[in-house]
Order: sequence, then C-alpha cells, then structure tokens
Amino acid sequence: MYKFAHISDCHIGAHRNPVLQKLEIEAFDKALTKCMEEKVDFIVISGDLFHSNIPDMGVVDVAVKKMKEVGDRGIPIYVIYGSHDYSPNRTSIVDVLDSAGLFQKIVKGKIENGKLKLEFTQDPKTTAKLVGISARKIGIEEKYFEILDRESLEKEEGFKIFVFHSAISEFKPAFLARMASIPISYFPKNFNYYAGGHIHKRLEQSLPGYDRIVYPGPLFAGYPRDLEQSACGEKRGFYIVHFSDKIEKVEFIELKLCDYIFFEYDASNKNSSQVQRELTQKIDELDVKDKIVLLKVKGELSGGKTSDINFAQMRKTLIEKGALHVDINRFGLTSKEYASLKVMGENVEEIENKLLRQSIGNVKVTEDSLKNEKGSNLAIELLKALRQEQKPNESKKDYEERILTGAIEVLKLTEVLK
Repeated sequence: MYKFAHISDCHIGAHRNPVLQKLEIEAFDKALTKCMEEKVDFIVISGDLFHSNIPDMGVVDVAVKKMKEVGDRGIPIYVIYGSHDYSPNRTSIVDVLDSAGLFQKIVKGKIENGKLKLEFTQDPKTTAKLVGISARKIGIEEKYFEILDRESLEKEEGFKIFVFHSAISEFKPAFLARMASIPISYFPKNFNYYAGGHIHKRLEQSLPGYDRIVYPGPLFAGYPRDLEQSACGEKRGFYIVHFSDKIEKVEFIELKLCDYIFFEYDASNKNSSQVQRELTQKIDELDVKDKIVLLKVKGELSGGKTSDINFAQMRKTLIEKGALHVDINRFGLTSKEYASLKVMGENVEEIENKLLRQSIGNVKVTEDSLKNEKGSNLAIELLKALRQEQKPNESKKDYEERILTGAIEVLKLTEVLK
C-alpha cells in the first residue's frame, strides 16, 4: 500500500504581522515534518503555496529549506498554480522553484482543434497518474474546463488524481456564494481522487462518477475570516491518503498551532459610553495569555459616535495581558449619525464588494464585461492589483512597473499594447 499527502492554500507570506507570519511558517513546517514522519510516497499541493507570485524572499528561503529537506528524503512534491501564485505575464516563484527541481508542476497540455488535451504526470514509485488545471484570475480557468477533453482523461487506466484550484458550484459554502465556480459536469469522471484547493473550508464530497472530492482548507490562515473560523472550531490541516489500486483510507491530519478566543458584541440600542464600559469589563475578565483574540463588534449605536469607543486601548490592554495577536472587527458597527452611509459587512473586502455591486447599476456602459456582476468582479480584481504593497528592497520604479503590469493583466489590455 502507498500513501500521499494532499495540502492546499498554504498562503506563505500572507501576513506582515510577525506573530501570524511565524505561525503560517510553523504550519507549513509541521505539515511537511509530518509527511516525512509518515513516510508518504509523494505530496500534492493544490495551489496557493505562496500568497503572491513574487513573495518576500525571507519567507521563500524558509519554505525552500523545508521542501529541500523533503526532497532529500526522496519524496516528490507535485504542484499547480493557485489564484495567488499565478501570473500570466511574469515569472512566478513557482516557475523558479519548478525549474530548480524543488518540485514539479503537473499542468501540461495543449489546445488542439478547440479541445484542451492534458498530459498525465506519472509518479515513478507508485505509478499514480496526476493531471490538473491551475487557477487563473477572475475565474478564467472556467474557459479551460469548458474545452477540456474529458473523454481521453476518463479512458486513461490506472490510479488517477485530478488536481484543481477552483470552487465547485454544487459544493460552494454559503459565505462564498458570489465566488466564481465550476460546475461538476466540467470535471472528468472516474478519477480515484479529486484534490481541490481555493475553498478555505475543509470539505469532503462525492457524487456518482466523482468519488473523493476533497478540499483540505488552509493550513493556517490567508485572511482574517480564516482566523475567525478557526476560533469557532474549524480544524486546520491536510490529508494523508492511503491507496493501492483504489483508495483505502483518507485521513485528516489536524495542525493545532495555538489557542483562540472569539467573542461577538452587539452594540445595538446602546450608546458609545455603555459599549466602552461593557467591553472594557469583558476584556478585564478574559484569560488571553498565549492566545489569538478576535473581537467582533456590530450593531447601530443609539447615541454617540463609533470613534468615541477606544478600541486602540482595548487592543493594547489585551496585548499587555499576554495575547499573541489581537484583531478587532468593527466593520459592522455604525451609529445613527451616519446611518445614511451604512454598509454592513464583516471586513473591508466584503464592504467594498457590496458598495461596488450597489453602485455598478448607476454606471452607464456599453461593454458587456463591465455590466452588472461582471463589472463589479472586474473592479474588485483591479482593486486587489492596485493595492499591492511595495516589497522590501524593491525600487520605486520596479514597484510601479509591477502594479501597472498587474492592472494591465486584470483589464486584459496585453494584446492591445502589443
């Protein structure tokens, strides 16, 4: 019997906060250490190994050392691009590490007569056959799924793994309702295992013809929502799959990195002084030492302004009491004075999405790709490209060029500029 590890959404380099950055690296280190202890025959990483296609070299250095340790043990690593570590016009760190032989990209193929024909990568030791489709920006990978030559993939014999980094329409969690997704009918049938990525929630599903559709979820956290879900009991980790000519056992390996405290506070029908007093009392009662503390404050104040509440002092108090990290989410908190501007949301991204979708109907355009939800999705992707921060030791010229190139990619202006 053989076994392989299925890891996804590591998002190495996602955090600038030193504590969170240390934890994300620790998660990756622990996952690969466990793979070596379990003597897996190979590892599959189904996208978003890094949080950026050109990440900070400090975190790359740490990750490379660990992957080299795995490679020195004779354990191959097979990867695909995720939506974060892919770039259509720039060399990604994934390409560099693939060229260096640290791991192997498995997406190979070409378009013939309007059909995308993919080639299998065969693991030499186990003879398992891997094939897949990488992620693209704004769900462009759907076009590849549409023209995929599924028949030839379904006819291939042997133990087969299909690797992808996309949401599946039929299994999409409610909180990702607006995320672009692929219908399950676009996937080839009769694979032994479907190794998914992109969905930041652990899922195991099956349908007739599609056994073992598995999303491990993130190793640690790429976004604040991930931390909140972890605090609410969502387990983080990866899978080890035991197989012969078929799946024998699928085992989830939990990575427990730290403890959390999460609490919500409803400020509805309370004034700012009352909120300040009650939250301060609550914080004084908490045992937060060596824990990540997440506080969500929502509701409409009956009096006073949101700025009257001293959240900075609350954060300082929690850190002084020994909290590892503190995140105070007050995007859902409003006051009657600003009711006309109220847009409820759990984070900046959600509020921006709602504002864009509410406003897109007021913009008169003739291009179909700019209308309705297509237009708001394009605007959201453009915002992401434009708000990238300057990297350490990156010159202003290189930074501006990178931002411009990213915007051009999102707007699909490459052909126009040639």
